[in-house]
Amino acid sequence: MKNIIQLLLIVGVFSFYQCKKSVKLKNIKTQNSTKNKKEVIKNNLENKIIKPWDSLNKDNVEAFFTEYGKQNKENKIRITTKFGIIKLLLYDDIPIHRANFIFLTKLKYFNTTVIYRVAKNFVIQGGNSDETYTRNQRRLYGNYLLRPEFKSNRTHKYGALAAARQWKKNPNKLSSPFEFYMVHNRNGNHHLDNQHTVFGEVISGFNTLDKISRVKVGVDEWPIEDIKMTIEIID
Repeated sequence: MKNIIQLLLIVGVFSFYQCKKSVKLKNIKTQNSTKNKKEVIKNNLENKIIKPWDSLNKDNVEAFFTEYGKQNKENKIRITTKFGIIKLLLYDDIPIHRANFIFLTKLKYFNTTVIYRVAKNFVIQGGNSDETYTRNQRRLYGNYLLRPEFKSNRTHKYGALAAARQWKKNPNKLSSPFEFYMVHNRNGNHHLDNQHTVFGEVISGFNTLDKISRVKVGVDEWPIEDIKMTIEIID
């Protein structure tokens, strides 16, 4: 009888140990699973932060370019045409338009566009073309628009760089991110102040503007021969 009781005690202790070991293993597996899930979530968030520029759309334009501007502080641009070179200074106090222009320049968007409007003694305008690539790039980011950044000290003086925009059905004066113009009137075009955002100026190449202003144009002021250009960052 004594031996039977001892045997039962041994079996009971062994069963308890096995059960405890099983619970312990189960707990470890659950903890590891939770830990793995946290790591996956963390990695996903880090990936989103690493590739934030994939997210540009018409609903997050200001947030996108505010952050992009912090990481891309260049503000000098070179436009190269067959008539010569034009150098631009982008204004740091017009941050969204500056960051947008740098963004498109780094994408090489402008390099398939042309100077498509030459209005002598008024403006020289570029940033559009009939190229399929140009249309695709616009669609890629949803044809977003930029809110105006008017400043009293950023006016349409001779050589001012400003953003084109639609005048009809655009009460908020939203800028096109893709099309720009340079003032080619030595007296300035100040009737356009607070109508279009001025975000930079020509710092050299006024003689190139003069040469471009003399080309033959059609009734729509589009040059008879395309004026191709490349735009790149100097600094």
